Amino acid sequence: MTNRVLVVDDDAAVRAALGQTLELAECDAITVGSFVAAKDLITPDFDGVILSDMRMPGRDGFHLLRYVREVDADLPVILLTGEGDIPMAVQAMAEGAFDFLEKPCASVDLMAVVRRALKTRALVRENRALKSRLESGDPAARMIFGTSPQMEELRTRARAVAATGAEVLVTGAPGGGISKVAEVIHLMSPRGQGPFVKRPAAGLPPEGFADLCRAAVGGSLYLDEIAALPSETQYAMLEALEQEQGLEARVLVGSVADLAEEAARGRFLADLFYRLDVMRVRIPALSERPEDIPVLFSHYVAQAAEQAGIAAPDIPQDHLAALMAQDWPGNARSLMSAAMRFVLGMPEEAAQSAELGLAEQLAQVERSLLIAALGRQNGHASAAAKALKLPRKTFYDKLARYGIRPEDYRR
Repeated sequence: MTNRVLVVDDDAAVRAALGQTLELAECDAITVGSFVAAKDLITPDFDGVILSDMRMPGRDGFHLLRYVREVDADLPVILLTGEGDIPMAVQAMAEGAFDFLEKPCASVDLMAVVRRALKTRALVRENRALKSRLESGDPAARMIFGTSPQMEELRTRARAVAATGAEVLVTGAPGGGISKVAEVIHLMSPRGQGPFVKRPAAGLPPEGFADLCRAAVGGSLYLDEIAALPSETQYAMLEALEQEQGLEARVLVGSVADLAEEAARGRFLADLFYRLDVMRVRIPALSERPEDIPVLFSHYVAQAAEQAGIAAPDIPQDHLAALMAQDWPGNARSLMSAAMRFVLGMPEEAAQSAELGLAEQLAQVERSLLIAALGRQNGHASAAAKALKLPRKTFYDKLARYGIRPEDYRR
């Protein structure tokens, strides 16, 4: 997180005291004596916050605030006010100031506000970076989220692996996005314009592998949860890979299970494991990169709000801090569920989510979405089904499953 603070105050003694307080709190303080001196430092890319005196000769705190709002409306400005300046500070808050502090200000109070502003600024910058990646033509940047070093390493690894024509084993914890990373590797590969055929490995008959390879000619075949591949099919797949028969498609596989351990225990064909484990890509769990949670959760909240047809709610900093303190064994998938519950205003269910399995959590979210859609459509089931882009039969089946009656939502 950024820790830079631009201090603007015409009083040299006050500037020095503020700078010392900030430095002791391990902030990078930049102190200047006027708006003119600060102006060149205030840019949309400024990776910190601004702490400014309200009253200064010439151009005062109001002038600085309005200038900052023109440059970057999301750049936090904290104002220092004298006793008689409180009404002015309240007006400044109405115009977009982040907060104000009355002078003299205790160091603990100052740093509490500064740290909150720094967290807000860091989240804004991360969201902008995420949006930029989403709009990027690079599939790794667009589809693999996270600003942590681990995720940057994953993107680099995915790009390198994509350039080869070898088989790839993608591993990770449940809900970590294994199939998405496999798709990214396909899209960035020389076969990226070809088909991406995705199929669960469970239940695939021996002849099925060759059929799928034919369907994926010129592209990639991805088998999900390869550890569940029937033993007969494992032999057929190994033979095809070794003889390169009908392999005009690149083979990618994913596994939550430790495939090496499965092979060692005789539950997976060892020769096939060695054949598939040419290039391995591991997805780090959320518990290994908690710094990614705020930006991911904000992204999922925006997605959930758009899906529900409502405005995205503000996310309190203490809520994000609580999310970062959790282990998230369900990884991105469970974080998405938490975002949906947050958007739909279900804090009591969010508190209980740790006691529920993933299926139960997803069922709660699905039921809430159905109810929300019926509420927006005044209980008209056909309109609600259309809004959710569901076939009418599927929609009614889901209503029956959850015991939801459309007439209960007619006003």
